[in-house]
Amino acid sequence: MAINFAEKYAPQVDERFRTGSLTAAAVNNAYDWAGVNTVHVYSIPTVAMGDYSMSGAARYGTPDELDAGVQTMTLRRDRAFTFAIDRRNFESAVMTKEAGLALSRQIDEVVVPEIEVYRIAQMAGNAGLSKTGAVTPANAYDHFLEGAGALTDNKAPGGRVALVSPKFYKAIKLDASFMRQCDMAQAMLLNGQVGMVDGVPLILAPGSYFPAGVSFILAHPSATVAPVKLCEYKIHDNPPGINGWLVEGRVVYDAFVLDSKKNGVYAHYEA
Repeated sequence: MAINFAEKYAPQVDERFRTGSLTAAAVNNAYDWAGVNTVHVYSIPTVAMGDYSMSGAARYGTPDELDAGVQTMTLRRDRAFTFAIDRRNFESAVMTKEAGLALSRQIDEVVVPEIEVYRIAQMAGNAGLSKTGAVTPANAYDHFLEGAGALTDNKAPGGRVALVSPKFYKAIKLDASFMRQCDMAQAMLLNGQVGMVDGVPLILAPGSYFPAGVSFILAHPSATVAPVKLCEYKIHDNPPGINGWLVEGRVVYDAFVLDSKKNGVYAHYEA
Protein backbone atom coordinates (compact mmCIF):
# COMPACT_ATOMS: atom_id res chain seq x y z
CA MET A 1 0.00 0.00 0.00
CA ALA A 2 1.40 3.41 -0.98
CA ILE A 3 2.37 5.74 1.88
CA ASN A 4 1.91 9.52 1.68
CA PHE A 5 4.87 11.14 3.40
CA ALA A 6 4.86 14.33 5.41
CA GLU A 7 6.54 16.75 3.05
CA LYS A 8 3.38 16.89 0.95
CA TYR A 9 0.87 17.11 3.77
CA ALA A 10 0.09 19.33 6.73
CA PRO A 11 0.43 17.86 10.24
CA GLN A 12 -3.25 18.49 10.99
CA VAL A 13 -5.63 15.62 10.31
CA ASP A 14 -8.85 16.37 8.40
CA GLU A 15 -11.14 14.58 10.84
CA ARG A 16 -14.52 13.22 9.76
CA PHE A 17 -17.74 14.06 11.59
CA ARG A 18 -18.90 11.78 14.39
CA THR A 19 -22.13 11.61 16.38
CA GLY A 20 -21.51 9.57 19.52
CA SER A 21 -24.24 7.30 20.82
CA LEU A 22 -27.73 8.45 19.86
CA THR A 23 -29.68 5.40 21.03
CA ALA A 24 -28.51 5.32 24.66
CA ALA A 25 -31.59 7.22 25.86
CA ALA A 26 -33.95 4.77 24.13
CA VAL A 27 -32.58 1.55 25.67
CA ASN A 28 -31.52 0.17 29.04
CA ASN A 29 -28.96 -2.20 30.51
CA ALA A 30 -31.02 -3.48 33.42
CA TYR A 31 -29.85 -7.10 33.32
CA ASP A 32 -26.50 -8.46 34.44
CA TRP A 33 -24.45 -10.47 31.93
CA ALA A 34 -21.40 -10.67 34.19
CA GLY A 35 -19.92 -14.17 33.88
CA VAL A 36 -22.63 -15.42 31.52
CA ASN A 37 -23.53 -15.25 27.84
CA THR A 38 -27.26 -15.95 28.27
CA VAL A 39 -29.90 -14.44 30.53
CA HIS A 40 -33.38 -15.92 30.96
CA VAL A 41 -36.18 -13.48 31.76
CA TYR A 42 -39.48 -14.69 33.19
CA SER A 43 -42.79 -13.06 32.37
CA ILE A 44 -45.68 -13.90 34.67
CA PRO A 45 -49.22 -13.82 33.21
CA THR A 46 -52.39 -12.62 34.93
CA VAL A 47 -55.94 -13.97 35.04
CA ALA A 48 -59.25 -12.37 34.19
CA MET A 49 -61.67 -11.11 36.83
CA GLY A 50 -64.99 -12.89 37.38
CA ASP A 51 -68.09 -12.63 39.51
CA TYR A 52 -67.95 -13.98 43.05
CA SER A 53 -70.45 -16.77 43.72
CA MET A 54 -72.36 -16.90 46.97
CA SER A 55 -72.66 -20.70 46.81
CA GLY A 56 -70.68 -23.75 45.88
CA ALA A 57 -67.08 -24.80 46.54
CA ALA A 58 -65.44 -22.56 43.93
CA ARG A 59 -66.86 -19.24 44.98
CA TYR A 60 -63.93 -17.27 43.59
CA GLY A 61 -64.06 -19.19 40.34
CA THR A 62 -61.98 -22.02 38.90
CA PRO A 63 -58.28 -21.34 39.53
CA ASP A 64 -55.99 -21.22 36.50
CA GLU A 65 -52.36 -22.29 36.84
CA LEU A 66 -49.98 -19.41 36.23
CA ASP A 67 -47.46 -20.73 33.71
CA ALA A 68 -44.54 -18.32 33.48
CA GLY A 69 -43.13 -17.55 30.07
CA VAL A 70 -39.37 -17.42 29.56
CA GLN A 71 -37.45 -15.21 27.13
CA THR A 72 -33.91 -16.38 26.47
CA MET A 73 -31.44 -13.64 25.59
CA THR A 74 -28.12 -14.94 24.26
CA LEU A 75 -25.50 -12.46 23.11
CA ARG A 76 -25.00 -12.85 19.35
CA ARG A 77 -22.59 -10.05 18.43
CA ASP A 78 -18.87 -10.71 19.05
CA ARG A 79 -17.01 -8.17 16.90
CA ALA A 80 -13.37 -7.19 16.53
CA PHE A 81 -10.91 -5.06 14.57
CA THR A 82 -7.16 -4.61 14.30
CA PHE A 83 -4.66 -2.36 12.53
CA ALA A 84 -0.96 -1.62 12.69
CA ILE A 85 1.07 1.60 12.56
CA ASP A 86 4.63 1.07 11.43
CA ARG A 87 7.13 3.26 13.27
CA ARG A 88 8.66 4.58 10.04
CA ASN A 89 5.27 5.67 8.72
CA PHE A 90 4.52 7.24 12.08
CA GLU A 91 7.76 9.26 12.05
CA SER A 92 7.46 10.19 8.37
CA ALA A 93 3.87 11.44 8.61
CA VAL A 94 4.56 14.15 11.22
CA MET A 95 3.26 11.74 13.85
CA THR A 96 -0.36 12.26 12.75
CA LYS A 97 -0.95 8.50 13.00
CA GLU A 98 -0.63 8.42 16.78
CA ALA A 99 -2.07 5.09 17.96
CA GLY A 100 -4.30 6.48 20.71
CA LEU A 101 -5.94 9.00 18.39
CA ALA A 102 -6.36 6.36 15.70
CA LEU A 103 -8.07 4.07 18.20
CA SER A 104 -10.39 6.86 19.34
CA ARG A 105 -11.23 7.56 15.70
CA GLN A 106 -12.01 3.87 15.13
CA ILE A 107 -14.36 3.78 18.12
CA ASP A 108 -16.19 6.98 17.17
CA GLU A 109 -16.51 6.31 13.45
CA VAL A 110 -16.86 2.52 13.25
CA VAL A 111 -17.66 0.81 16.57
CA VAL A 112 -20.30 3.19 17.93
CA PRO A 113 -22.18 3.57 14.60
CA GLU A 114 -22.30 -0.20 14.15
CA ILE A 115 -23.90 -0.64 17.57
CA GLU A 116 -26.34 2.20 16.85
CA VAL A 117 -27.47 0.67 13.54
CA TYR A 118 -27.89 -2.75 15.15
CA ARG A 119 -29.93 -1.42 18.08
CA ILE A 120 -32.32 0.51 15.84
CA ALA A 121 -32.75 -2.54 13.59
CA GLN A 122 -33.60 -4.74 16.58
CA MET A 123 -36.08 -2.20 17.93
CA ALA A 124 -37.81 -1.78 14.57
CA GLY A 125 -37.82 -5.49 13.76
CA ASN A 126 -39.22 -6.52 17.15
CA ALA A 127 -41.58 -3.61 17.81
CA GLY A 128 -44.93 -4.77 19.11
CA LEU A 129 -46.66 -1.83 17.46
CA SER A 130 -46.20 -0.55 13.92
CA LYS A 131 -47.94 1.17 11.05
CA THR A 132 -47.19 1.76 7.39
CA GLY A 133 -48.05 5.01 5.65
CA ALA A 134 -46.47 7.77 3.61
CA VAL A 135 -45.09 10.67 5.65
CA THR A 136 -45.64 14.19 4.33
CA PRO A 137 -45.69 17.68 5.86
CA ALA A 138 -49.47 17.34 5.88
CA ASN A 139 -49.61 14.27 8.12
CA ALA A 140 -46.29 13.89 10.00
CA TYR A 141 -47.66 15.19 13.29
CA ASP A 142 -50.75 13.00 12.94
CA HIS A 143 -48.53 9.93 12.45
CA PHE A 144 -46.57 10.88 15.56
CA LEU A 145 -49.74 11.31 17.61
CA GLU A 146 -51.04 7.96 16.37
CA GLY A 147 -47.87 6.27 17.54
CA ALA A 148 -48.02 8.00 20.91
CA GLY A 149 -51.68 6.99 21.24
CA ALA A 150 -50.87 3.37 20.46
CA LEU A 151 -48.27 3.34 23.25
CA THR A 152 -50.75 4.89 25.66
CA ASP A 153 -53.44 2.35 24.73
CA ASN A 154 -50.93 -0.36 25.63
CA LYS A 155 -50.17 1.31 28.98
CA ALA A 156 -46.60 2.35 28.14
CA PRO A 157 -45.64 4.98 30.74
CA GLY A 158 -44.22 8.44 30.18
CA GLY A 159 -40.53 8.98 29.63
CA ARG A 160 -40.66 7.89 25.99
CA VAL A 161 -38.05 8.74 23.38
CA ALA A 162 -38.41 9.19 19.61
CA LEU A 163 -35.63 8.25 17.19
CA VAL A 164 -36.39 10.07 13.95
CA SER A 165 -34.91 10.08 10.47
CA PRO A 166 -33.99 13.34 8.74
CA LYS A 167 -36.91 12.88 6.33
CA PHE A 168 -39.45 12.62 9.15
CA TYR A 169 -37.87 15.49 11.04
CA LYS A 170 -38.18 17.73 7.99
CA ALA A 171 -41.79 16.68 7.45
CA ILE A 172 -42.87 17.35 11.02
CA LYS A 173 -41.08 20.71 11.06
CA LEU A 174 -43.11 21.70 8.00
CA ASP A 175 -46.41 20.31 9.32
CA ALA A 176 -48.75 23.26 9.94
CA SER A 177 -50.73 21.32 12.56
CA PHE A 178 -47.58 20.59 14.52
CA MET A 179 -46.35 24.17 14.33
CA ARG A 180 -49.63 25.43 15.76
CA GLN A 181 -49.54 23.03 18.69
CA CYS A 182 -45.89 22.46 19.60
CA ASP A 183 -42.66 24.24 20.28
CA MET A 184 -39.30 22.80 19.31
CA ALA A 185 -37.42 25.37 21.40
CA GLN A 186 -36.79 23.05 24.33
CA ALA A 187 -33.68 22.40 26.40
CA MET A 188 -31.57 19.79 24.63
CA LEU A 189 -30.73 17.27 27.34
CA LEU A 190 -29.89 14.17 25.29
CA ASN A 191 -27.20 13.58 22.69
CA GLY A 192 -28.72 14.16 19.26
CA GLN A 193 -31.86 15.78 20.66
CA VAL A 194 -33.32 18.43 18.35
CA GLY A 195 -36.43 19.29 20.36
CA MET A 196 -39.49 17.80 22.00
CA VAL A 197 -42.90 16.87 20.70
CA ASP A 198 -45.61 16.72 23.38
CA GLY A 199 -42.96 16.08 26.02
CA VAL A 200 -41.17 13.38 24.00
CA PRO A 201 -37.52 14.12 23.13
CA LEU A 202 -36.79 13.92 19.39
CA ILE A 203 -33.39 12.40 18.69
CA LEU A 204 -32.29 12.90 15.10
CA ALA A 205 -30.20 10.06 13.66
CA PRO A 206 -28.69 9.67 10.18
CA GLY A 207 -31.02 8.07 7.66
CA SER A 208 -28.46 5.31 7.13
CA TYR A 209 -29.00 4.17 10.74
CA PHE A 210 -32.60 3.15 10.05
CA PRO A 211 -33.74 -0.07 8.33
CA ALA A 212 -35.26 0.40 4.89
CA GLY A 213 -38.63 2.11 5.11
CA VAL A 214 -38.48 3.06 8.80
CA SER A 215 -39.36 6.71 9.34
CA PHE A 216 -39.32 6.95 13.14
CA ILE A 217 -39.41 4.82 16.27
CA LEU A 218 -41.24 5.73 19.48
CA ALA A 219 -40.10 3.72 22.48
CA HIS A 220 -40.00 3.54 26.23
CA PRO A 221 -36.41 2.82 27.34
CA SER A 222 -37.49 -0.06 29.59
CA ALA A 223 -38.63 -2.09 26.57
CA THR A 224 -35.22 -2.65 24.97
CA VAL A 225 -32.25 -4.20 26.74
CA ALA A 226 -28.97 -3.31 25.04
CA PRO A 227 -26.01 -4.86 26.87
CA VAL A 228 -22.38 -4.22 25.98
CA LYS A 229 -20.79 -7.07 27.91
CA LEU A 230 -17.20 -6.75 26.73
CA CYS A 231 -15.57 -3.63 25.36
CA GLU A 232 -11.79 -4.01 25.33
CA TYR A 233 -9.17 -2.12 23.35
CA LYS A 234 -5.41 -2.68 23.37
CA ILE A 235 -2.41 -0.82 21.98
CA HIS A 236 0.71 -3.02 21.77
CA ASP A 237 4.01 -1.16 21.55
CA ASN A 238 6.54 -3.05 19.39
CA PRO A 239 4.78 -6.43 19.50
CA PRO A 240 6.62 -9.40 17.99
CA GLY A 241 6.98 -8.94 14.23
CA ILE A 242 6.05 -5.23 14.15
CA ASN A 243 8.27 -2.21 14.70
CA GLY A 244 5.55 0.18 15.80
CA TRP A 245 2.12 -0.34 17.24
CA LEU A 246 -0.57 -2.99 16.91
CA VAL A 247 -4.07 -1.88 17.86
CA GLU A 248 -6.80 -4.41 18.64
CA GLY A 249 -10.37 -4.11 19.81
CA ARG A 250 -13.21 -6.45 20.70
CA VAL A 251 -16.84 -5.64 21.52
CA VAL A 252 -19.50 -8.12 22.61
CA TYR A 253 -22.97 -6.62 22.52
CA ASP A 254 -26.60 -7.18 21.55
CA ALA A 255 -30.07 -5.71 21.84
CA PHE A 256 -33.35 -7.38 22.81
CA VAL A 257 -36.92 -6.12 22.96
CA LEU A 258 -38.51 -7.73 26.02
CA ASP A 259 -41.51 -9.94 25.23
CA SER A 260 -43.68 -8.43 27.95
CA LYS A 261 -42.78 -4.87 26.92
CA LYS A 262 -42.73 -5.13 23.12
CA ASN A 263 -45.82 -2.92 22.97
CA GLY A 264 -43.62 -0.19 24.39
CA VAL A 265 -41.94 0.11 20.97
CA TYR A 266 -43.70 1.64 17.96
CA ALA A 267 -42.17 1.72 14.48
CA HIS A 268 -43.56 3.72 11.58
CA TYR A 269 -42.81 2.52 8.05
CA GLU A 270 -43.13 4.50 4.85
CA ALA A 271 -45.68 3.11 2.40
